[in-house]
Amino acid sequence: MSEKNREGKRTAREKMAVEREKQKSAEKRRRALIVGGAVVAVLGLAAVIGVVAANAGKDDDSEASGPVVAPSGAQGKDGLAIPVGKESAKSTLTVWEDFRCPACKSFETAYRPVIHELTNAGQLKAEYHLVTLIDGNMGGSGSRNAANAAACAQDAGKFTAYHDVLFDNQPQEVDDAYAGNDKLIELAGKVDGLDTPAFRKCVEDGKHNGWVAKSHQAFNKGGFSGTPTVLFDGENIYQDRTMTPAKLKQMVQEQNKG
Repeated sequence: MSEKNREGKRTAREKMAVEREKQKSAEKRRRALIVGGAVVAVLGLAAVIGVVAANAGKDDDSEASGPVVAPSGAQGKDGLAIPVGKESAKSTLTVWEDFRCPACKSFETAYRPVIHELTNAGQLKAEYHLVTLIDGNMGGSGSRNAANAAACAQDAGKFTAYHDVLFDNQPQEVDDAYAGNDKLIELAGKVDGLDTPAFRKCVEDGKHNGWVAKSHQAFNKGGFSGTPTVLFDGENIYQDRTMTPAKLKQMVQEQNKG
């Protein structure tokens, strides 16, 4: 092979090598652009999600920190208790409840007949404090919205009946059905005379949301461990495993003998 031919082949190989290097460099730049674009897209999405989450949090806070409007006839410290029964009753049952709480429904199912009997007889005064524990644990706003609706029912003088309807129709704990005002208004139809324009406006406006938030704050400050929390003349009886509706009735009747 002549020197001229060898030189030509070497030059061709060198050109091919240079071309391959150019292609490799171009491929590296392309990959860098793709990765860089993906990172920007992810960061952009994260920024959007962050803004949405921040705005959602602000909305919740603004609602919770709205005006504190206590329902009609509310009593106790800061007007956070809804009373049922005669003021002259010698015994007081304080109940902290959440309308989404299954344990609260169990308590109501077992003790409601006795509580109604004793409050109607003037022997017991029940004070209901409404809590939003399940909203915090499970997410949603059904506890708050149902509590607000119950406060609206108190304004109409129909708290007890509506309170019972809410527990009788309680959805599954993971089902935030009470977040819907339509559902709460629908259930008001089960209470004679409650479904009125005034009640609907109260529910839809969240009139007592600030009051409900303050009630839950009081629950937290009280150091209670869960719902329901039931106090008889200040003593926690729900933690008493020997407690029964019959025993509660006996305790109330003994108080009234004194």
